Amino acid sequence: MEGKNTSITFDGREIRLTTGLYAPQAGGAVMIECGDTSLLVTATKTTRKQPSDFLPLICDYEEKLYAAGRIPGGFMRREGRPPERATLIARLIDRPMRPLFPAWMRDEIQIVASCLSLDERVPADVLGVTGASIATLLAEIPFYGPMAAVRVGLIGDDFILNPSYREIEKGDLDIVVAGSPEGIVMIEAGANQLSEQDTIEAIDFGYEAVTELIKAQENLLKDLGINQIKPSEPEEDKALATYLEKNCTKPIDLVLKKFDQSKENRDLELDKIELEVQSKIDSLKDDNQLKVLTSENEKLIHSDFKKLTKKLMRSQIINDGKRVDGRDLDEVRNISASAGILPKRVHGSALFQRGLTQVLSTTTLGTPSDAQEMDDLNPSTEKTYLHHYNFPPYSVGETRPMRTPGRREVGHGALAERAIIPVLPGKETFPYVLRVVSEVLSSNGSTSMGSVCGSTLSLLDAGVPLKAPVSGTAMGLIKEGKEIRILTDIQGIEDFLGDMDFKVAGTEKGITALQMDMKITGLPVSVISDAIKKARPARLHILEKMQKAIDKPQESLSPHAPRLLSFRIDPELIGTVIGPGGRTIKGITERTNTKIDIEDGGIVTIASHDGAAAEEAQKIIEGLTRKVHEGEIFTGVVTRIIPIGAFVEILPGKEGMVHISQLSEARVERVEDVVRQGDEVTVRVREIDSRGRINLTLRGVGQNNGGMSYPEPTPTPVAPLN
Repeated sequence: MEGKNTSITFDGREIRLTTGLYAPQAGGAVMIECGDTSLLVTATKTTRKQPSDFLPLICDYEEKLYAAGRIPGGFMRREGRPPERATLIARLIDRPMRPLFPAWMRDEIQIVASCLSLDERVPADVLGVTGASIATLLAEIPFYGPMAAVRVGLIGDDFILNPSYREIEKGDLDIVVAGSPEGIVMIEAGANQLSEQDTIEAIDFGYEAVTELIKAQENLLKDLGINQIKPSEPEEDKALATYLEKNCTKPIDLVLKKFDQSKENRDLELDKIELEVQSKIDSLKDDNQLKVLTSENEKLIHSDFKKLTKKLMRSQIINDGKRVDGRDLDEVRNISASAGILPKRVHGSALFQRGLTQVLSTTTLGTPSDAQEMDDLNPSTEKTYLHHYNFPPYSVGETRPMRTPGRREVGHGALAERAIIPVLPGKETFPYVLRVVSEVLSSNGSTSMGSVCGSTLSLLDAGVPLKAPVSGTAMGLIKEGKEIRILTDIQGIEDFLGDMDFKVAGTEKGITALQMDMKITGLPVSVISDAIKKARPARLHILEKMQKAIDKPQESLSPHAPRLLSFRIDPELIGTVIGPGGRTIKGITERTNTKIDIEDGGIVTIASHDGAAAEEAQKIIEGLTRKVHEGEIFTGVVTRIIPIGAFVEILPGKEGMVHISQLSEARVERVEDVVRQGDEVTVRVREIDSRGRINLTLRGVGQNNGGMSYPEPTPTPVAPLN
């Protein structure tokens, strides 16, 4: 077998492409490689059309642990359900691809990206996005491409393209920009409170690189002799659409201009108009002007009715500058916020509402052992901040089975998580593992940003010392020809019938997260810039309302939350604390009824609901790790008697032995003649032998002198102990 090999030189790196060799029965397949990262991306289209009103596109991303030279954990020792990161990358591929397929296409399309080898210097996700475009073009599927994606990082004052995992972790920005020849189609970003202007410059920097990759794909098609199929919309019978426009335009327009009505009443009124026209058309089924089969009337009418409603709503915004609820284009809906709404068995809670969107967020404080272990290809092995987002059917007045979270729930939770992470306190000052759960109780647009706002309030209520509060809003867009209108704080119908959903989260200082999805084939950077700038006053307005509910962390934690003490020991003495087979640390936890975690760097975290018990455990560990020197004098308790001597605990958890010859100046026949178990004695460190054993003496040490006095080590409490 022979394939076609080509390469793209890009920002000093070589991206290698192999076509015509792998997956010969797929519609199109490409092996895309950079460094030691290799992905096989395929695109396949079936000829059977689905009876639906949307494009049946499936994008999958597969992670195989052999790509990093690892064997999966668990009983089965094979990959099971995709990890969360794989789901997020699948969404990252889907989001820029979907708007570039023709709106009328109903063929099943599946894109599969499989990571076969991973180089930690080259993240696989952006390669997968670009590879999806190449595979689709090779499959000759109608597509408004090519499309490509790049990642932009910020190290110091310099933007860098496609940074490594380590550079992403060190930098202040991690943004993925995807674009087509028409402009930007998708943005996904996390930032360390970056200013709006710096963020815009990063997007512009990224799109310039995207255009290079687009040209490279066009050249690849020429080299392979492949003609890109330009989508052309099939001709349709317009009789039904014409009939609906003639008979429904006026009543729909009247409903859309009733600005004081509720969402529920508006939906009922529109449903009523649709049912009435359905009844009229059924009576005209023999009319040759309406060539519509009776069995398909309901589905076809619903689709065309929705298109007409969309057209009228968009026209109202473009021409009148008014939205369906009467708001101006830059106006935010009414906001209410409250913290501490649940009993303190829930460590922190808050309720945030914007318009009809309502989110209940709760915070749980956990110990370091509660961190989530990551069994995926990401070099990070654990997560200490978890954000989970739930979207029950009652939130939109519907009924459906409640199953495990879908891709949408995973994606929205990850976005809210990314928005909060930059303002979390450092591990050494607040080493709790944090889990926030956002329950969407009512949805009418921008629930993910509602989750960000509710989570900020909930974390503050739990006593988490955030660096700054975070708020978020969703921006929308209506584009008709050259006319463009940007909408602030979009609601459900504007998201559904509009062209853009652009979520912007951040603090007063700057942006912490972005996520932009399009329904059109691209926008110039200037429009994106305008949307980001218009989001800032909305974010600050929301932030002001939130701070009226709670503006600083609660001074004390919930009585039901664990108490933590954190301090550092010499990493070389970790083994001393753990002991042979873990016996020493197990004994400390059983004695004090605490939970103890030790990191490789020597940070010890003690968790307990009893502050005194945590302090006792700390004293024992500090005693075990305190270095003892020859000649020091201690007052301790005799813990054991053996025929050749006595053991004395000179520090919490640290013993030394007094040989029988060192019990007195005179000869001693039996140890019990001088000391008994439980006696308090003053001893001097005679020597520390080559095995680290402490040998003590009572000779030449006056008894009952109280021993030497040592200042207590200053603990570093991370949470109040009362």
